[in-house]
Amino acid sequence: MSLPDELAVRARDIIAGRVEPVPARDAATVVILREGPPAGLQVYLLRRKSTMAFAAGAYVFPGGSVDPRDSDHAVAWAGPSPAEWGRVFGADERTARGLVCAAVRETFEESGVLLAGPGPDSVVEDTTGDDWEADRLALIDRSLAFADFLAKRGLVLRSDLLKAWAHWITPEVEQKRFDTRFFVAVLPEGQRTRDVGGEADQVVWQSPTEAIELAHQGTIFLMPPTHQTLTELSAYDGVGTVLDTRREIVTILPKLLEIDGEWRLVTS
Repeated sequence: MSLPDELAVRARDIIAGRVEPVPARDAATVVILREGPPAGLQVYLLRRKSTMAFAAGAYVFPGGSVDPRDSDHAVAWAGPSPAEWGRVFGADERTARGLVCAAVRETFEESGVLLAGPGPDSVVEDTTGDDWEADRLALIDRSLAFADFLAKRGLVLRSDLLKAWAHWITPEVEQKRFDTRFFVAVLPEGQRTRDVGGEADQVVWQSPTEAIELAHQGTIFLMPPTHQTLTELSAYDGVGTVLDTRREIVTILPKLLEIDGEWRLVTS
């Protein structure tokens, strides 16, 4: 993709060493999957409000930055350990713990879906109700830590319900940057997503193919990582085949290149 003029100037400054790139913040995002009626793979997308500083108006998956408290050892845990996740993503154990906790926390904050249960083989069946909503809002404003939220409800995080999918880093030319690990997860039986507001003004369940087609028509806006993930998922006929596929996580950091006098971001 070509760069706007102001970013092209910044690109030249970065390459010349006049400007240092902004450090990328650790973040996690989760592609929630379900079998759509009458059949076929669907994903949950939310549209970010036009007033947001980052990715305004874009259709994205639930996710966000790692809270320092997400790395807390007090988080009750079931499934692959932080060390195992670290090997998958090429991260240290503390970072991996934070990424997985952020993935589960942000998914609950932005969709109402909670990948946790009373034990290692169970999942919460219903997260609706005023008490759940109060906890969700407390997590969002950071007055409640994720570890404390799980502890007071007697729940354990189910890391086995997540599958690693991709790793994208925001290009160095951007002034808000994220080092984001992508996960996929199936909507737990009995739970349902809901329009929870906050950073989003619209939510939708859609097949990957439909979302890509709407983007090509200009009806919706997808950022490159979202578009690429949907393109990959469009090759699968259901959640089972997505979960069964083997993924090698390769870090993607789009590079700045000047091609025929025009600055572009390229991924290969």
